[in-house]
Formats: sequence, C-alpha cells, structure tokens
Amino acid sequence: MQVHQIRHPLILNHLSRLRDAATPSSEFRTHLQAIGRLMVYEITRDLPLVERPVTTPLEETRGWYLEKPLVIVPILRAGLGMVEGIQQLLPSAHVGHIGLARNETTLRPESYYCKLPSILPEAEVLLVDPMLATGNSSAEAARQILAEGAVSIRLVCLVSAPEGIAKFHEAHPKIPIYTAAIDRGLNERGYIVPGLGDAGDRYFGTL
Repeated sequence: MQVHQIRHPLILNHLSRLRDAATPSSEFRTHLQAIGRLMVYEITRDLPLVERPVTTPLEETRGWYLEKPLVIVPILRAGLGMVEGIQQLLPSAHVGHIGLARNETTLRPESYYCKLPSILPEAEVLLVDPMLATGNSSAEAARQILAEGAVSIRLVCLVSAPEGIAKFHEAHPKIPIYTAAIDRGLNERGYIVPGLGDAGDRYFGTL
C-alpha cells in the first residue's frame, strides 16, 4: 500500500499541540494550518516538471516549471483547516469542495455538496481530510473526483487509523496516502484513538 508517513520534528510538535484537549480553537487553527504548510514539501516532492527557458535580468537560462496545474479539494468541514496552510506554498492552486456528513448511526458518508474545477483531468489533485478514520468519507470523495475525470490524486490527512487506510486502499489502491500519524485504531463510535477528537468541531469551536 502506498502510505507515506511524514515524521518531521516540527510536524510532531504541532501534532502534539493538536492532540492536547486543553488547546483552544484559536491555537488549534494555527497548528493545523502550520501542519498543512509543512506537509506540502513531502507531498509535492515528486511532482513532474517541464523545462522551459527563462530570461533573467542578465541572460536567458533554463527554468523548471510544474508540468500540471494543482487542485486542492478539502472535504468539508474539517478539510478547510489545512487548506490555508497548503495555499501559502501553492498560491496558484485551484480549490474545489466536497461536502460529506457522517451518519453517526451507520458511520457512512452522506453527500450534500460537490463543486470541482473543470481542469481535473490534467491536474494533480490533493484531496484533503485531516482524519482518516473509517475511510468511508475519503473513499467517497475520491470516487466523486475520479468520476469528474481526475487521473492523479493524492490523499492528504493528518491522523490515520489502520482501518481507514485499509478501507481507502481497498477502494482506491492506486491513490497514495500522505499522513503525519498512524494511530492505534477506532473506538466503538468510529473515532480515531488516541486521535485528537473531532477536528472540525475543534477547529470551528463548535464543541
């Protein structure tokens, strides 16, 4: 399975602050955005480049440019928390949105919104969801993106459960997962443990 765990001292520091139940929403937002910004370096390490000439103030030389446009697609609501940090390093990226709400009885995602850029077929897509718990929401979001013509997707998440990784790769074996932590597993309510709680509620202060 294509799982890339990004272990960097700064990321681990921010993640520990996010895990702390005493961290208020204002600080939670800062740490989540910071992790999104830091993870971009590893996520985009192997993006294809194309060579084109560039003229400096002194002469013409070789330049290297991204071969494909970038699209960021957060899963609402919690995915929005990482987008700002990612955009700070990818300011020209397009942004789509997929709205999925988890049914707390069935633990299955229910779709309520989908707005995606038209350039998906030629783009590199970063699908963003901080918590890969059951894997159902991320798998459904990837299905919707593929249905719109995308051919290259990378799943970006903060904390993952082994069950979610297995579920996502069962549905989409060719899509790589980039995560900052792989936790112990899920509790009886389908939440990641030890986890960090509901990322959306903590980010927006709707506890």
